Amino acid sequence: MTYNIIRSKRKTIAIYITKEGQVEVRAPHKAKQKDINAFVLSKKDWIEKHLKRVEEAKESRLDFTLNYGVHLRLMGKVYPIVERLGDKIGFDGQCFYLPPDLPPSLIKEMVISIYKQVAKGTLTHRTMAYARETGLMPTAIKVNSAKTRWGSCSSKKSINFSWRLMMADEEVVDYVIVHELAHLKELNHSPRFWAVVESVLPDYKKRQKRLKDFQKEISHENWE
Repeated sequence: MTYNIIRSKRKTIAIYITKEGQVEVRAPHKAKQKDINAFVLSKKDWIEKHLKRVEEAKESRLDFTLNYGVHLRLMGKVYPIVERLGDKIGFDGQCFYLPPDLPPSLIKEMVISIYKQVAKGTLTHRTMAYARETGLMPTAIKVNSAKTRWGSCSSKKSINFSWRLMMADEEVVDYVIVHELAHLKELNHSPRFWAVVESVLPDYKKRQKRLKDFQKEISHENWE
């Protein structure tokens, strides 16, 4: 089995499967090659199972396309893409509306633009509500196109969210918001950090799991 080794100061050996279907073995600097090989061999069944899932997701992403009539997720609900005469695009609470006769590639481009517009207003509003509740006030709230991080918090106390977060349900969205606000107080994932999160969302572990499940769902969709 072919795999890439990444050595670091970590204390244990771990295996990761990338989105491209590559096997990465992360190991301590002092780990012997024979021990790494033995560990990989012991995880053979796990690796093969996850490689199969990645391959299925890759095939699904290749087939992914958007067209009129397709239903999209937004804050836990689904809404159709509809044709509307004129040159305006947007979301009206009932549907994603676009001009008629657009090819799938342009439909996806415009839908992403709509998601970004909605994300800016919605995430700013919900973040400020939690900021007032907790007293943790960011210096700025921004929306970006991050592919692997739902949110991030800078040392300057600026919070960034991926527009893709809008496809999750409200409980997941609020979990990510509170998670990033907690970083304004604790720039780590220490017990003190999780105590801040739990003080706002006592059920944060349930929400955390739902976020992981959601991440698996959209791994089959090509939003790039």
